[in-house]
Amino acid sequence: MKAILKVLKPGLQTTVQDLGRYGYQQFGISPSGAMDSFSMRVANILVGNSVGDAVLEAALIGPELVAVSDVVIAICGGDFMPKVDGEEVSKWKSFLLRQGQVLTVGHCQRGARAYIAIGGGIDVPLVLGSKSTFLNGKFGGFEGRALQKGDVLTGTPFIRKPNKILHPELVPQYTNEMTIRVVIGPHEDRFTEKSIERFFTEGFVVTHQANRMGYQLKGPKLEHIGGPDIISDPIPLGGIQVPASGQPIILLADRQTTGGYTRIGTVISADIPRVAQAVPDTIIHFSKVSVEEAQRLYVERQRLLRHLQLGAAK
Repeated sequence: MKAILKVLKPGLQTTVQDLGRYGYQQFGISPSGAMDSFSMRVANILVGNSVGDAVLEAALIGPELVAVSDVVIAICGGDFMPKVDGEEVSKWKSFLLRQGQVLTVGHCQRGARAYIAIGGGIDVPLVLGSKSTFLNGKFGGFEGRALQKGDVLTGTPFIRKPNKILHPELVPQYTNEMTIRVVIGPHEDRFTEKSIERFFTEGFVVTHQANRMGYQLKGPKLEHIGGPDIISDPIPLGGIQVPASGQPIILLADRQTTGGYTRIGTVISADIPRVAQAVPDTIIHFSKVSVEEAQRLYVERQRLLRHLQLGAAK
């Protein structure tokens, strides 16, 4: 292992994340992992890594890093207007960052999170089978925390041919209004018919109570039948809880493992990356789909990623 990057400025919240830590939710351990797994996987593909290799996830304000060794980098996700030594570089494309050059990821212009993949990956310990940082648990990633000034990342850099690029038609577009697909339930019978109708016809705004645990939304009040409480059950990624306030909460990567509030629906896997890129004041509309349609869209996304692995990124 050798030093690859040194942190000059850490950004708002830059953490090491991979695809998450699964199999431990029954013990109260959140899966964590990249909020936008599509951007993370594509970034890894562009630098020649396995799709599940650990990357840096930056939120809203990215880090400033100096290369300690020559490394191949790809930055995917939100538009942070990244620059190398003051010159703007392309997103969704791999490039060579030479020793001594400074990568500035900057302030996000569109979207909310950027993913920085490094050819050869990042050397941090596996904790319960994952390199992901679980901030609330203070373990995983780089010493269980967000990066700080002066931190030095290590790895085994390899220099494969840079300048691989994702076709522009495949690059996600991040807007301040989006439609997110949802499988209804499991507690739809605990909501009035009017509330179900409102949920799928009216818009909800992402509040500033939005982080890796979940997004608090604001919109029309959703009325319960018999109150909001249930016997606590497991919380899936994208589960939409509705507490007594009647305002939905979309639960995300660092969510609690169980919850005692009714869930009106679950965001489908294919749309979680889009939710992850929503900033406060984004308007979200919900659209109902079947389990079969959600599965079809998931398979379609996996097929695309497999195609990219086999060489579609050029």
